[in-house]
Amino acid sequence: MSRIKELQKNLFGGTTSNARQFGMIFTLVAIVLFFQFKTGGLTLQPGNLIALTQQYAYISVLSIGMLMVIVAGHIDLSVGSIAAFTGIVVAKAITEHNVPWPLGIVLGLVVGALIGAWQGFWVAYVGIPAFIVTLAGMLLFRGGNQYIGNADTVPVPKGFREIGAGYLPEVGPDTGYNNLTLLLGLLACVAVVWRELRARQVRTQMEGAEPAPLWIAVFRMVVMIAVIVFVTLRFAGGRVGTSFPISGIILAVLVIAYSFYTRNTAGGRHIYAVGGNSRAAELSGVKLRRVNFFVMMNMSVLAALAGMIFVARSAASGPQDGLSWELDAIAAVFIGGAAVSGGLGTVGGSIVGGLVMAVLNNGLQLTGTGSDMVQIIKGLFLLGAVALDVYNKKQGRFSLIGSLTRSFRPGHDAAAPESTDANLEKQPAARS
Repeated sequence: MSRIKELQKNLFGGTTSNARQFGMIFTLVAIVLFFQFKTGGLTLQPGNLIALTQQYAYISVLSIGMLMVIVAGHIDLSVGSIAAFTGIVVAKAITEHNVPWPLGIVLGLVVGALIGAWQGFWVAYVGIPAFIVTLAGMLLFRGGNQYIGNADTVPVPKGFREIGAGYLPEVGPDTGYNNLTLLLGLLACVAVVWRELRARQVRTQMEGAEPAPLWIAVFRMVVMIAVIVFVTLRFAGGRVGTSFPISGIILAVLVIAYSFYTRNTAGGRHIYAVGGNSRAAELSGVKLRRVNFFVMMNMSVLAALAGMIFVARSAASGPQDGLSWELDAIAAVFIGGAAVSGGLGTVGGSIVGGLVMAVLNNGLQLTGTGSDMVQIIKGLFLLGAVALDVYNKKQGRFSLIGSLTRSFRPGHDAAAPESTDANLEKQPAARS
């Protein structure tokens, strides 16, 4: 086998063209390079990358929760209103009732959990479709935001603003870069090497499984480390006083935690099983009500967190917060690979989908495109990305989204057809 074919098989997992195998990651890179040229290099300037992270961190946080909701076969239209409602409650508590801002954050998460429990009850235990429950919630909590805030803006103190507008502090010797950001990049490189070596070790120990050739593993590590180093130097080399944003740290922790949960725990596998075939999942011992209650409650908690991050960056809570956020989160999840029917999608894919929309929006703004055309282009991009994938699936052709998510689907064997029922039949009855 030639090196090119070997690279194609082991790196991208298929025999179709490399561009298709890149999927949405290739799309993201292409969009970045296009706007980097179109804007004369502004897209990858440190200041723009830092601002991009802060501006869209809250949408990425929402997309993590929305992924789990969509994978389970539901939709949540209330997340923007929940974010706005939580933001005004926390701002009022801190400003008018002298609640310390760290306790204000805890209060916001508790409010999100209570709202999630309320909506999860109607979905999981009463049986009302999530679309209807969250549509009612969108109206209810939008009205609650305006009632509590009296349609006014409420400022928040400096300490609270750190979670949305803060940066890693300057420590250590003067290297011309932010040292903590450099350390963060170093840890990311170490994690890439460890993960690759660990994956090879696991496959070596598996009977009948062979790891990819060593040069493939080295190539993967070199590419990923090169990207990490470039991004790290961009964030660490911005103007004095800026570095990697605190909101980016929060997002990174959530991505790692939820990626592990959805891929490596019984609870995560249950969510995919319910979305793939709820009847088969129930026969296998999965508690449907518990899963549905959890995904709705978890979504509201993350919506509350996203709302607080936005308020912290804006320095105040206002009546217009959260408008259309649910649409951005849903778009990120579908562009990132989630199936409309549920049962398929990854946290990483949703983050990539969010980055695609964020970079597209940012690039259009940098080129002076009007807000009307920005909305039109984003809408057409979303429709085109999903329509192309659906068409390819119907024709039995290569599916970008399916390729991106196939190897990450719980219980899926890359060499076997994608069938939730088959996977469930092979597995013992799940414990609740």
